[in-house]
Amino acid sequence: MALSTAHSQAQQPRRYSQMDVGRDEPILDPELPIIDTHHHLVDRADVRYMIEDYLADTHAGHRVVASVYVETMAFAWTQGPEVLRPLGEIEFANGVGAMCDSGRYGCRACAAIVGHADLRLGDEVAGLLDQAMERAPERFRGVRQVTLEHPSEAPYRFIATRPPSGVMKSPGFRPAFAHLAKRRLSFDAAVFHEQLPEVIELADAFPDTTIVLNHCGQPMAMDMDEAQREQMFRRYRELMIEAGRRPNIYCKVGGLGMPFWGFRFEERKDPIGYRELAVAWRPYVETTIEAFGVDRSMMESNYPPDGRSAGFVPLWNALKYIVRSASAEDKAKLFHGTAAKVYRIADKARLDPLSSVE
Repeated sequence: MALSTAHSQAQQPRRYSQMDVGRDEPILDPELPIIDTHHHLVDRADVRYMIEDYLADTHAGHRVVASVYVETMAFAWTQGPEVLRPLGEIEFANGVGAMCDSGRYGCRACAAIVGHADLRLGDEVAGLLDQAMERAPERFRGVRQVTLEHPSEAPYRFIATRPPSGVMKSPGFRPAFAHLAKRRLSFDAAVFHEQLPEVIELADAFPDTTIVLNHCGQPMAMDMDEAQREQMFRRYRELMIEAGRRPNIYCKVGGLGMPFWGFRFEERKDPIGYRELAVAWRPYVETTIEAFGVDRSMMESNYPPDGRSAGFVPLWNALKYIVRSASAEDKAKLFHGTAAKVYRIADKARLDPLSSVE
């Protein structure tokens, strides 16, 4: 009996507080195709979110036609050369993508893959990139290395694996980065807003490499009062406008459910609807689109991390509501067109970019 009980407890779903909230909300603009440009699949002590969970969310009403899997080092190899261990996660995501390409599940989840690479390792990374392209030739599109740095300890409570410090300034980083453009691979940049000058310098040094800024540039506003938040926003907006002047930088619009923003929605126990999310998120969404334009902005769910603050249905409703006055053409770019271009996601039935989906 004890063993049975322990097994049952181990199998209980691990969910963030808002993940299942809002499924009864009416779906705004339900026919608008979406390529979700940023999600994860994980099985950790604090949260379990696998492909069956993601597909259940994509079937909840919004028309999510494809997705981009982004690394968290989940399912990486635990043995073998350190530089090659990210191949385990890339193989995992590629298998999920192949399964979803069958057409049986509606959404083509993991249609593109952003894997991990430790760019501090310099030229050693070339072998990893080549093997990743060989193992997932139709889906591997680039790499990410989380480089979130902050002097306080506050944000690291919400990061599963603490990132190393000084990554972009390490001697091996730029030699490794130089291997991306020649392979048509992109770099997903995960930084706090005060690190944006480093991303801008990187874009200037490598103008032929596509850099995808995660989560609206991710301001760090935890534990700030109103005056501090206003000062932070002014600095954030200046940096985003400057980053937007680099034509090789794109930006994902989302990640707003993370605690770093200081909205404190993650502390709430009551259901949070899309209108309340939209009020809080709007200044950052509008700043991002102003800085990068619809041709270099693309929407994301950042699930499951954003499940701390927003259900999957309210999240997409909030993003749609914020841009409700945009033209149909601009909405198409924001919700699927830019993503299809950047991550080279094709409609396999027609071998056309999914940006042409109507």
